[in-house]
Formats: sequence, C-alpha cells, structure tokens
Amino acid sequence: MPTATNAATADFPALTRDLRVDIIRMIEAAGSGHPGGSLSIIDFLTVLYWKFLKHDPKRPDWPERDRLVLSKGHACPALYAVMAARGYFDKSLLSSLRRLGSPLQGHPDRLRLPGIEFSSGSLGQGLSAALGMAYAAKLDGAPWKAYAVMGDGEMQEGQLWEAFMSAPKFGLGNLVAVVDHNGGQIDGPVREVMDLEPLADKLAAFNWEVQTLDGHDFAALEAALARAQKDGGRPHALILKTIKGKGVSFMEGNIAWHGKAPSKDEADKAVKEITDGR
Repeated sequence: MPTATNAATADFPALTRDLRVDIIRMIEAAGSGHPGGSLSIIDFLTVLYWKFLKHDPKRPDWPERDRLVLSKGHACPALYAVMAARGYFDKSLLSSLRRLGSPLQGHPDRLRLPGIEFSSGSLGQGLSAALGMAYAAKLDGAPWKAYAVMGDGEMQEGQLWEAFMSAPKFGLGNLVAVVDHNGGQIDGPVREVMDLEPLADKLAAFNWEVQTLDGHDFAALEAALARAQKDGGRPHALILKTIKGKGVSFMEGNIAWHGKAPSKDEADKAVKEITDGR
C-alpha cells in the first residue's frame, strides 16, 4: 500500500535546509513570490509528507490518499519544494515557478499540477474545502484524513470561522486544521491588523482538540501529528508558533519579506546562512 516514507530514514534538519535553499532559489529565479511564509511552514510540511501523510507520488489520484489543502496558497514554494523532493515531478521544474504555462503557478492550481488537491490563493476558503473532503470520507467510511494549512492573517476571514463552527457538529475527527502562526501578514503584524488571541481558547470553545507548539521543533511536530491521527470524534487544530522567514537572518520576523523576491546577492547570502546552519 502506498504511504509516506518512514521517519527513521528522514534527517529532518538536513532535509529542511535543502528545501529552504530550493525555496530561496525558485523565488529568486521567478523574481516574485512569498519567502516569509514559505520558510515558516516548511518544517511542518516536511514532517507531514515524510512521516504522516498517506500519499503516492506515482499515483497522485490514489483514492485512499490523505488530502492536503494549502489554504495559504501564496506559500506554495514550500509545497512545490516538498513535492519535488518526494518525487511528484523533477526538481529541475522548480526554476519555472510563476512562469507563463508552468504547472508551478504563483498559487497552487489543481488543473495544472497532479498532487494539488485544491486551487487556493483566495484566502479563507481552504478549511471549508478540507471540511468537505473530510465529511465525504466520513460518509463513505473511508480511512483517509484531510489537512488544511492556513496563515494566521488568513484567520481574520469570516468563512474560516463558519468552518470552525461546522466541523465539530459533523464529528469530523478526520480533519486537521493547521495554523502557521508566524505573527505577520502583508499589512503588518497580525496583532495590530486584527488580533486573534486568545486563539487556542477560541478554537477549544468551538469544540476542537487544540495543540499549540513550536512549529520548528521536529520532535514536537511529530508528537502533535501523532496525536492528530486519533479520531475521537472531534476535529484537530494545530497552532504552530513559527518565525516568518525562518532560517534567514535578514528575513526573520521582517514583514517586508512577506511577498518580495531576493536579489541574486540576497539569495546567495540567504543560501550561505541556511547551508552553514547558523
């Protein structure tokens, strides 16, 4: 049965260093893109795709696969880097990010790239889509799960809160909502634009199983995802405390790098920092 690679064979620190380099280089080549949120979510996506997600790169439409919806679609460089490394397409394609006609569009396009479950980019919609997928699995008695990855700025969208209210009603213990809580959005710090706190308490009040953790701690990510595999009748929410631009000193916590491509000199500096493992 197709499945994810056993974590015993995965060196997560080394993997994510390589994937961060891929993110920087593809955005540099494109001359546009979103490095900040891609670098903050890459650790989670790596642990998910290498250990927990049921998937088969050779059969992207495998009926028993888990579904992953990247609701924060602007962070697709992270998803593309992971998919290339897992064998969905040749890594050489990464340099075509955002080019006309490329399957690697600036936001995920399920009609262009096998392995993409939902065409995202209009923020606030991904959790509703994943909820529908999870509900379909429940109705069919299927064992697979649906994951929705959202940004914290995106959490200001009203549609998300309708989905947060609906999922417990339908007993969707096979739904996992992931919040990349890096504290920044395009207009500034999340707490200043529209504060979310107390986010964990709000989700718990909506009857979700909530875990708050360091989104760059691989052991914590593994433990949280292991717990989220259990279907106790309530949906799971993982609030990842992350750093926007993680791994590159001049990008970390800097809102200016939400949606700006590095120059060649900046990219070279970023890659050196990442590979040196500062």
